[in-house]
Amino acid sequence: MRRTRVMEFSEAVDDALCQAMAEDDRIIVIGEDVHSLRLGLYVRFGASRVRPAPISEAAFLGAAVGAALGGLRPVAEIMLVDFIGVAIDALINQAAKIAAFTGGRWDVPIVVRASCGGGYGDGGQHEQSLWGWLAHIPGLAVAVPSTPADAGGLMLGALDHEGPAVFLEHKLLSGSWLDLMGRGGRRTVSFDVPEAGARGPVPKRWEKIPLGRAERRRRGSDLTMVSLGVGVHRCLEAAAVLAAERISAGVVDLRTPAPLDTALVLEEISKTRRLLVVDEDYRGFGLSGELAALALEAGLRVRYGRVCTEETIPYARDLEKAALPGTARILEAARRLLRAR
Repeated sequence: MRRTRVMEFSEAVDDALCQAMAEDDRIIVIGEDVHSLRLGLYVRFGASRVRPAPISEAAFLGAAVGAALGGLRPVAEIMLVDFIGVAIDALINQAAKIAAFTGGRWDVPIVVRASCGGGYGDGGQHEQSLWGWLAHIPGLAVAVPSTPADAGGLMLGALDHEGPAVFLEHKLLSGSWLDLMGRGGRRTVSFDVPEAGARGPVPKRWEKIPLGRAERRRRGSDLTMVSLGVGVHRCLEAAAVLAAERISAGVVDLRTPAPLDTALVLEEISKTRRLLVVDEDYRGFGLSGELAALALEAGLRVRYGRVCTEETIPYARDLEKAALPGTARILEAARRLLRAR
C-alpha cells in the first residue's frame, strides 16, 4: 500500500467515510450533533444524509436498524460506547439476530460508531471499552483500530460488512474526542497519547481492511503480547524496554475482537509459548480469558498472563492510571511471566 498523506486518527475515519459516501448514496450518518461533529460530511452531503438526532440513543439506533432493513447502510453515532446500553435491545436482540432468524434472507448492514477508552479523567461511566462484551454477541462484528491507516481501512471494512458492526475509536487516539471530553478547551492538562496512533501515514485512496484480520506489529521469540487500540502502543513501548534487556517480545494487534483472527494469534503464540494479553476492557469473563481458552483448545502449552482493567475506573487521575493497563503494569507482568517455570 503506497502511503502519501499524513492524517490524525479521527480525520482518517471521516475521510474514509467521505470516500464511501461519495461512492454509495445508501450510506447515511445519524446521531447526536453529527451536523457539527461531522461538519465536512454535512456540508458536502447535506441534511438528508447527515442527520442530527435528538438525545435518545434508543430512538435513533432503532431507526437506523429499520433504515438498514429498508435498504440503506446507516452509520449511527453514539458519542460514548458506555451509552450503548441505553439502546442495546436494537443492537443485540434485533440487528445481531435477524440474519440467523431469517436463514440469511435479511441482514442489517449498520455501523455503530462510538468513542471508547480511558486515560483522561472522565470516570467509569464514560471511559469503558466494552469490546469484549459486544464481541460476545453472535452476529455482531467489532472493530478497534490502533492507527490512522487502520482506522480508515477498518471503517470501509465495517461499511462493507453485511451485518451489524461496532466501530470503536479510543479517545486517546482521536484528538477531536479527546479535546471535547478531556481538555474541554483547557491547555493546562496533558494526556499520555501514543503519537504513532494519534497521527500517521495513510493511503492516497482508501481500501477496505476486511474484518477478522489481525496485524503483526512486532516479531518476537520470547514472549507474545496481544492487544488492540491504545494497548497496542503500550505493548510496543514495553517491547522496546524489554529489547534493551535482551528479551524479544512480539506484539499482535487484533484490530477486530470479532471476528477474531485465530490463525495469526495461534501462529504467534506457538512460536514463544508465552502469552500476555493486554486488554483495557474488564478482566472477568472477557477477551483475555477468551484468548487463553483459544490457546488451550488448540493444544498449546503456554505460560499465560494478562493486564486488564480490574474494576470501575476511578475519576482521580492517579487512581485511574493505576487501574488502566499502562506500560509499567505490562512490564511487570511480562517480567513475571518470563521468570515463571
